[in-house]
Amino acid sequence: MKVISDSSPLIGLSSIGQLYILKSLWNNIIIPEAVYNEVVILGENKKGSVEVKAACKEWIKVISVRNRQEIDALQTILDLGEAEVITLGQEIGADLLLINNREPRRFAQSLKLNLLGTIGIIRLAWKKKIIKDPLNHINKLRLKGFWISDSLIKTLKSEIKEK
Repeated sequence: MKVISDSSPLIGLSSIGQLYILKSLWNNIIIPEAVYNEVVILGENKKGSVEVKAACKEWIKVISVRNRQEIDALQTILDLGEAEVITLGQEIGADLLLINNREPRRFAQSLKLNLLGTIGIIRLAWKKKIIKDPLNHINKLRLKGFWISDSLIKTLKSEIKEK
């Protein structure tokens, strides 16, 4: 399965010590160079930098995006990492893009690309019994400054009660 991640899920999961969830779910993840640069190079000494750099030696693969014209066009509405994630997703026929922000999600959906955000990743890990308490992980993310809508949390709480 070809799964490409933007920086936000990597940083969010790293900040709560749960980056391994991605490896547990998909064995390997792909990131474009812009995401690597954002998290590891420009983000040196910030959340996720050390964890993602180490994972890039084992199970995260960094790939160059070829279509620079599309990236330039997308950068009028998206940041460089998001533009590269979406463009790379089209280039390699990705099965899934890991993106949190609303605008790139909407754009990717218009291209019929499959998406999952950090909360969706945590939810999937819970359903596959990789983690036991998804609300604990979500609360930790919020404490680290990760924005999560109350309605999304309410939906997840309802789902947990049903199980």
